[in-house]
Amino acid sequence: MRPWIKRTLFGLFGATVALGGLTACGHRHGHERLSSMSVEDQAQLRQKVVDRVARRLDLDPEQKQRLDTLAVRLNEQRLALRGAGDPRAEVRSLVASERFDRQKAQAMLGQKMAAVQAGSPEVIAAFGDFFDSLNPSQQAQVRDFLQHRHHGWWRRG
Repeated sequence: MRPWIKRTLFGLFGATVALGGLTACGHRHGHERLSSMSVEDQAQLRQKVVDRVARRLDLDPEQKQRLDTLAVRLNEQRLALRGAGDPRAEVRSLVASERFDRQKAQAMLGQKMAAVQAGSPEVIAAFGDFFDSLNPSQQAQVRDFLQHRHHGWWRRG
């Protein structure tokens, strides 16, 4: 595989993981897919996740506001990365004819990369503002979660 393809795929995968982080934490069986939820349902789910994280980290109102800002920025970035159409339909259109549509694929990739580049500074700033507002013990909890990938941390309890 060509190096630029690898870098692009890893970049898109990393962005997807980062963007879906907060929303995935609130996932339980029985929920609709995030993409098929209404804007109001997405906002309610985002608020539940923010509330859950705020309880676990014992955030004060200012920290909770920064976390909410981060969640909003991540959702905006996810929507920008996803684009206006159905992503699966876009990919299916690449292989609809006898030949793979390389030009269309490159254009799609360019749009995704532009969306990531345009929104990344805001996401990074929001995460930095949130993390820097945490006290040392809260930062340690976040580091512990990230280091150990402790899945039970997000669950109710």
